[in-house]
Amino acid sequence: MRSLILAVSLGAIAVPAAAQTLQRGNADLQTYCAGDAITFCAGIDPNSPQMDACFKKNMSQMSPNCRRAIDAYKSGGGK
Repeated sequence: MRSLILAVSLGAIAVPAAAQTLQRGNADLQTYCAGDAITFCAGIDPNSPQMDACFKKNMSQMSPNCRRAIDAYKSGGGK
């Protein structure tokens, strides 16, 4: 059952991401934060302000690699 939920969540994120051009973030954020996005922010449009709010709310629980990618993105001029 858990595998099914993970597969559906991944599909829900992958399909919209494939259907639209990524407008925010970068490749490192996609690589290192995809799992965290599924875990903490499933069902939220990755290009929306709601995704930023979700990540900010859950930052202390994010994986170390994701936090590093976010810090690098911010220090490089990203928001």
